[in-house]
This record gives sequence, C-alpha cells and structure tokens, in this order.
Amino acid sequence: MQTDRAYISGGRLGDGLRALQTEVGRLLVEFSGAGAEWLDPPALLPADVLIDLYGEDLRGRAYTTQDPEQGEMMLRPDFTVPVVQLHMKGGSEPARYMYYGPVWRRQDAGSNRPNEYLQVGFERFDRGDAAQIDAELFVQMRHALGNVNVQAATGDMGILRAAVEGLTTSPARRAALMRHLWRPVRFKHLLERFSHKPKPSAARSAMLDAAKAGKLDAFLANAGPMIGLRDGDDIAARAQILLDDATQPPLLADEVAVLNEVLALAGMMDAVAPKLDALADAMPALRPAYSQFATRAAALRAAGVDTAHLPFEASFGRTSLEYYDGFVFEFHAVGRDDLPQIAQGGRYDALTAVLGGGQGIPAIGCIIRPEALLALKGGAT
Repeated sequence: MQTDRAYISGGRLGDGLRALQTEVGRLLVEFSGAGAEWLDPPALLPADVLIDLYGEDLRGRAYTTQDPEQGEMMLRPDFTVPVVQLHMKGGSEPARYMYYGPVWRRQDAGSNRPNEYLQVGFERFDRGDAAQIDAELFVQMRHALGNVNVQAATGDMGILRAAVEGLTTSPARRAALMRHLWRPVRFKHLLERFSHKPKPSAARSAMLDAAKAGKLDAFLANAGPMIGLRDGDDIAARAQILLDDATQPPLLADEVAVLNEVLALAGMMDAVAPKLDALADAMPALRPAYSQFATRAAALRAAGVDTAHLPFEASFGRTSLEYYDGFVFEFHAVGRDDLPQIAQGGRYDALTAVLGGGQGIPAIGCIIRPEALLALKGGAT
C-alpha cells in the first residue's frame, strides 16, 4: 500500500495527512470567506457526453469503464464539467462554489506524474462585469496561495477565437479552424491548406467531377467493393463537403498575417496592449476582444497587480482544456520544475450553454493543487 501522495512523501496517514488536511482546510476557509458554498460532484461520471467536452489530451487520459446499466462511465478527470452540470440543473444566480477531492488521469509510460491527485477549486457563475470578475478571481487565487514563490502566466482564448472569426472565408472553414484551435499542429496544417488553392489528386478530382455532374452513384459503382464502415451516402456527403470546399478562394494573405501575429503575441501585459490595439485596427473583428483585454488589464491594475511585469501570451492555454474560451491564467513554482502548475483557471462561458441546453451563464473558475502547494512550502512528512 502506497503511503505517499502526489508530490509529497507521506500524506495518507499520520502527520503528513494532518498537514495536508490543514492546508486544504485553510484554502476552503479562504473560499468560504469569498462567498462560496460547498458542492460535492460525483466521482464517477457518464462518459458518452462529457468526454468530448474535455479535449483531445484529457480524453486520452480518462479512466473509463463499462457499466451494464449506465453504459460507459469514467472517473472524473477534473471538477469543472460536473460542477457546471450541477449548477445548470438548479443552481441560483449569481453563484459561487467550492469543492475538494481527487481527480484521476492516466499518464504516459515512464512518466513520473501522478495518476491521482487532489484539487481544491472555486467556480463563479455571474452575469456581472466579466473583466472585473476575471481580475477579482486572479487576485483571489494569488492571495489564497499565500507566501510562496510563484510566477503568473496569463492568456486569452477569446482573442484567438476572435481572430479566427475575423477571417474572410466560409463558415465551414472557420468552424474547422475553431475546432482545431487547441491542436496547434493540426491548426497550422489547416491554415496552410486554406491559404492556397490545392490541386487534388487524380482520384479525388475524378470523384469531384462525378459529384459535380450528378453521377457519383455511377462512379462509386465502378470503383469496386466498398471497404470499411462508410456507405454510399456517407461518401456522397463527404464528396459534397469537398466539392463545396474546392470552390472556396484561398484565405486573404493580409488576414492570415494578422492571425499569425496574434498567435505569436507575447510579452508583458502592458507592452502587449499597443501591439494588440494595432492588430485590431488591421482586423476589426479583434476590436471587442481588445477592449475586453484592456478593461481587464485596468481592473487588474486597480486591484494592485503590476501589469507592467505580468506575462501575457495570446496562445497561452491552447493545449489545455478545450472548454476555456476567454481569460486563462496559472501560477507555477519558480525553480521547481518537478512540480506542476500550483494553480490554474480560466473562463468557460460557452461550456455553460452546452450543458444548459443553450441557456448559458458567464462563468470562470480555478483549481489549486494542495499537494503541490504543500510540497512547495516544504513537504508533508
């Protein structure tokens, strides 16, 4: 039986467990003082709907099992999705919640990362000033961590989403780029493909010509036996998508250049602001996202945050949870590469609409890893 916990020796009994419980209790007192009520999401969740909300990386790390009555189930890989589910089924507005418990994620072979660890979290559902609420949560989480040496990192997925929405192209192409925004390699491939007029292979050209002439059935009949799960209707639907896409002109070079500049935008928050402002002049679709960025920066300054030395990267958060769609942030331990992010969070307005049947509410949350925080403070044994 293992007595160690993630990132700390001990922690499952005796003094180590008492130290961990004390740290968790302190954080919960902090969150309760901020107006949060206790929430206890289930550890075992239905996988059919929820697993697609987590994103490609987390989907591959979820522990799943088959229940004879309820179908495919999974151990929760995080708290936010089940918290949103509970709130959308009967929570009041506005609402603040706190929670605590383990999450489970499979790790790669040879990895020293734990597959079970604790999270203490805070979620806020509020239709108030989003920029002000973003700043309040950021400051609240930094205060909750206490006197430890951590460095903040911030980003804004809303800026990237606005840049994609600003492209002059078909809704289908915009949707494809948006879907792969959290997969940088695939996104880059699509952006390059949409930026040119590709020449299809001879086989694809023949199929598209047949579809254009309304003779796809005859083409498929002469193509030989079908292999795999696709039938003629599936192939016809795919051919129509390819045919529609083939008529699209390449993306405008100036817009692609702006998008690439946005993707590369990084620096201290105050230094980034004029660059983002200039990009919004070049792509007007960015103007609302810039305004939100500027309003949030002002709210952070008003709360005492030194935004002249606060790192910001527009692409920060692209490889994390896919439900983030606005402000994102983390606090990581300085000089402790052996520890994960001590705290991380972000805004997920669209997720509430997905789980609320179209009826959403603006929301933002953050988790703290108490085991990692205790390790940063000196351990549990």
